[in-house]
Amino acid sequence: MKFHESNRFTRVGKQKIALVDIDETICFYPDKRRYDLAIPESKNIEKINKLYEEGWKIIYWTSRGAVSGVDYKKYTLSQLKDWNCKFHELQCGDQKPHFDLIVDDKAKRIEEI
Repeated sequence: MKFHESNRFTRVGKQKIALVDIDETICFYPDKRRYDLAIPESKNIEKINKLYEEGWKIIYWTSRGAVSGVDYKKYTLSQLKDWNCKFHELQCGDQKPHFDLIVDDKAKRIEEI
């Protein structure tokens, strides 16, 4: 078997891609976790917008609707625009599986950016 040697990160000169969660990353909930009650966190949005301005491709990636089957994409797009989020794509619902933990060698918490 022949193996391809891959780079861990995108090569210099190529656009880097950041997948960014929405809930509990750029917005938070005071009580009930209901999307229309989400409160944007401008400090965290500014961090992601800075990556965008530095040339990163920003893809907001949320599991909104993955469990309920409700299509929240239009609503989420309007929130991102209202919150002045800079991004290239939004992937919702079944495009991101529902999970309780991510274990990954490239993950960062919003506080680390």
